[in-house]
Amino acid sequence: MKVQLDMYQTLAIAVLVLLLGSYLRKKIKFLERFCIPAPVVGGLLFAIFTCICYVTHILEFSFDDTLKEVCMVFFFTSVGFQANLKVLKKGGKSMVIFLGLVIVLIFIQNGVAVGLSKIMGLDSLIGMCTGSIPMVGGHGTAGAFGPVLEDFNVKGATTICTAAATFGLIFGSLVGGPLGKRLIEKKNLLDTAIPEDDSLLIEDEKKHERHSRMYASAVFQLIIAIGIGTIFSWALTKTGLTFPIYIGAMIAAALMRNIAEYAGNGKLVIHMGEINDLGGISLSLFLGMAMITLKLWQLASLALPLVILLGAQIMVIIIFTYFIVFNIMGRDYDAAVLVAGTCGFGMGATPNAMANMQAVCDKYVPSVKAYLLIPLIGSLFADFLNSLVITFFINMFNIFKRVKNKVNTSKKDYSLSYDNLAIPEIHKVDSDNNDDVDISSDMVQGDNTDKPHVTYDSVAVPEVHFKRKK
Repeated sequence: MKVQLDMYQTLAIAVLVLLLGSYLRKKIKFLERFCIPAPVVGGLLFAIFTCICYVTHILEFSFDDTLKEVCMVFFFTSVGFQANLKVLKKGGKSMVIFLGLVIVLIFIQNGVAVGLSKIMGLDSLIGMCTGSIPMVGGHGTAGAFGPVLEDFNVKGATTICTAAATFGLIFGSLVGGPLGKRLIEKKNLLDTAIPEDDSLLIEDEKKHERHSRMYASAVFQLIIAIGIGTIFSWALTKTGLTFPIYIGAMIAAALMRNIAEYAGNGKLVIHMGEINDLGGISLSLFLGMAMITLKLWQLASLALPLVILLGAQIMVIIIFTYFIVFNIMGRDYDAAVLVAGTCGFGMGATPNAMANMQAVCDKYVPSVKAYLLIPLIGSLFADFLNSLVITFFINMFNIFKRVKNKVNTSKKDYSLSYDNLAIPEIHKVDSDNNDDVDISSDMVQGDNTDKPHVTYDSVAVPEVHFKRKK
């Protein structure tokens, strides 16, 4: 029996699983500790239910996810508004260096995922499902790029990405705090902890103050950015490359934010606090709809490869943060706290990063530098840059496949012609008197009325010519 749900019913179920997830998070400490999003908790339970129904042939659910795409675009437009170049400039050299490290991490995560998938004989795009899409990107980016990968015939890409994102949330929280603690105690870094100026944090917090009367204006700003973004998206499609549907809106939002910062003179105000709230609501609804439409049975054939690919991502984040982030960011207490935070958003989300750093700082002393860099880079720039890098990788593999297919088809791009084809002498042997009679000129194709004993003599080999088709 098939149950068909329209877009309104799909949205209603998404809200129900969101409420269920929120209730379970309050009751189960494990979920709260590891910052597992409420839509993921409730949505995963519903996905398990639909999987059991499908496997046992009791029910098969079909969802209209039209509104999922709308919520996704609203969320990533709100992310685009976070790209404030003025804040990046004020953050100084440390922020620029840390941003560079995050970009390197994104490339490494994708490189390791693709390399291992090739070794195991899997499609490179399946490897991408365990790279920076779910790791740095989290559930939001996983839900957005999953359908894009499915358009490239990667079956179950959304399910794989979402499963990998959930895995990353848990293990990013598990390894972050212990790594930071080990560095601080092993290298005696408490002596390097110094108070720092937190004026930039206070200034940025003021810009994010909420006012109930400004939510309507914030909605209008999001809609305008999405409208302008359709023009950018249309222009990008003319390049022949593949881009996610929201990329134009993100670019438009970033331009609006920076125009307001540099040329607005206080008259053009972007309501960031309200936009963040609206983006959060859109993300919750988007994740809810993405989770209830998961097809968990598609993971069965990829169970072992997924374990290997995700295990490799744990090793990547440990080695990268412990040996690279710590050393480049100063080898001091702040760098150790940054290690804990990078594990959080490098394998999960910014809330996980903040939870990791809070656990470390509560045990020792606060780190203003870490509390400045992680939220700004993790929330403002990481998702934006990650989307661009992922798009680059997907298009690169798409181009390689086109070239490979062209080479393979070119090998068959030849026609055959025959020249100087000699007609053999064909002899009919009379069984009574063994007299040979040449019947070559009397042969009629398809004439089977007379079936004498036939022998062949002087059969010439024809000349065969291969010519490339035009």
